[in-house]
Amino acid sequence: MKKLALLILCLLFLAGCSSSKTSFDGKDRPSSRGQLQVVNNVLSGEDGKPVMLRGISHHGISLSGMYINADTYHDISSFMGCNVIRLALYTWGVGVVGYSTGGDKNRLYQDVIKGVEAAEANDMYAIVDWHILEDGDPNRYIEDALDFFARISADLKDKNNVLYEICNEPNKTDWATIKKYAEQVIPVIRENDPDAVIIVGTPNWSQDVDVAANDPLDFDNLLYTLHFYSATHKQPLRDKAKAAIDKGLPLFVTEFGICSSSGGFPIDQEEANVWIDFLEENKISYVMWNFSKTGEACAALRAECKKTRDYVREDLSESGLWLVDTIAEKSK
Repeated sequence: MKKLALLILCLLFLAGCSSSKTSFDGKDRPSSRGQLQVVNNVLSGEDGKPVMLRGISHHGISLSGMYINADTYHDISSFMGCNVIRLALYTWGVGVVGYSTGGDKNRLYQDVIKGVEAAEANDMYAIVDWHILEDGDPNRYIEDALDFFARISADLKDKNNVLYEICNEPNKTDWATIKKYAEQVIPVIRENDPDAVIIVGTPNWSQDVDVAANDPLDFDNLLYTLHFYSATHKQPLRDKAKAAIDKGLPLFVTEFGICSSSGGFPIDQEEANVWIDFLEENKISYVMWNFSKTGEACAALRAECKKTRDYVREDLSESGLWLVDTIAEKSK
């Protein structure tokens, strides 16, 4: 009997360990808030009440294969406290294998699916990001965009943890051109996934939200992208954001850093904290760039970190530590 009792105790202990391994904070997650929607210009849960997503972006799907797995995502969710992860799929770029410029489309596509599923398994929302950057005008590869979003929205239509970001940082183009692109892509997603939240990039590397606010798109459940890097973008950009908010434009910061806009040094934590207070006050969700060990100031991991799981604070860079501490404070 004693042996049986000991065995039972051991099993209970192991069960407890397993339970703690998969426990998350439960705040604003798919399991508690369900399908997201935009209500009164604020990102909200299925119950119509405001949601705050706080998380991190991949450095790029083509560069992040080692991190797209359930173990890494568990640590991003549990250790870092993130309730959202952004799957940045470059369309074209210098030093990056783009989806539209020679990349293995099938592998990249499957990595996005894998990322969404790993996020789902770890109770996180996932942003599927069509990462316009060097290509500037999102219409440059619109046929690929239409095909990609038709396929991905059909494959993910039954999942409640997906948001679609249809053009990361349009640049050297105007809002009318971006709007024309969005008016073609949004219906393709809506045909398969009518309730999904869609995020639309804005001019000037997703900074001119005030311009978009003057002529918004005529669709429901939309958010508009605002990006900042705290060592570069300060009060003037917050003023533009406030002007857009005052006109009723719902925003989502799908990318930011506590460093310069190049991704490098210097780091400005003080200005970053001012930004976060502004976002929290206005119920604007935010995602930091990026989960990598590139050695850049924006990278969340230390350059020498070779892990893909079981992270500790010593594995994190200054940016990574700031994010973990900020999420912990703001999620209370």
